[in-house]
Amino acid sequence: MLSRRHFLQSSTLLAGSLLVPPVPFLKTAPKPLRLGGPIFLKSDDPAELAREHRRLNYSSAYVPAVKLTETARIAAIRKAFSDQNVLIAEVGAWVNMLDLDTEKRSKNLAYVTERLALAEEIGALTCVNIAGSYNPKQWDGPDARNLTKEYFDATVENCRKVIDAVKPKKAKFALEMMGWSLPDGPDSYLKFIKAIDRPAFGAHVDIANIINTPERFYNNAALINETFRKLSRWIVAVHAKDVHGKDVHFAETMPGRGTLDYVAYIRNVTALPQEVPFMLEHLRTPEEYDEARQFVIRKATEAGIPLA
Repeated sequence: MLSRRHFLQSSTLLAGSLLVPPVPFLKTAPKPLRLGGPIFLKSDDPAELAREHRRLNYSSAYVPAVKLTETARIAAIRKAFSDQNVLIAEVGAWVNMLDLDTEKRSKNLAYVTERLALAEEIGALTCVNIAGSYNPKQWDGPDARNLTKEYFDATVENCRKVIDAVKPKKAKFALEMMGWSLPDGPDSYLKFIKAIDRPAFGAHVDIANIINTPERFYNNAALINETFRKLSRWIVAVHAKDVHGKDVHFAETMPGRGTLDYVAYIRNVTALPQEVPFMLEHLRTPEEYDEARQFVIRKATEAGIPLA
């Protein structure tokens, strides 16, 4: 016999699946899935790195180690990855653009600007960072001020500064969604897009990061559909993670060990008008990435979506 809690949970999930179509904006045949993730090959050879991605069924990649000043290596990476049809998805810029120390904040903004310039030079789709945090002890930690107008306005200014300094023609600058700060969902992301008002600002999707309420947890298919419907034309990259309930909290885990509707996730990614990488992250070992990759491939097969 079902407990009251399990009955309510299953009823909520069923209601969500009945009310929300699988892919609200799907008008054409889905694109192949451009799966990607970190690799563990010990090599500096761009050709070897690109082939290793293909060996793992990856057609998208995080940027290999390279500096903006290494022009010859940048050119070699661009060619090697293009020859293997591997998109360079992201250049990460993981620093606090809202550090309370003004000197650190200035240095961090300069670093983010350099990373966006690298994304443009190497042909990456996006340079991504979080908006930052006012938490004095943890650069990406929670703080009540992270939901204020001050935070929003400062982030708009930071994004404009970075974009205007580089003036990228192809690469987009994007903010990763977060559960404890803005943008924390599609509506707040749309507010940033409107306020920043730059063609070079894109949307980065990480559904696991914004599972921060029971409603979103149990109705995650509806959240996935809503996010892609509202942000579709701006989306440049997507993170593939999962989330599960832990005591009174939500905890991140690898794809397949949580509750995210991965068929809905994959269908939405591949229904976008542009090619968008689907990137595994935050795992520790090759074996963990093998498990996560195989799960995503199984779900893609279940959804009738081939790999790129």
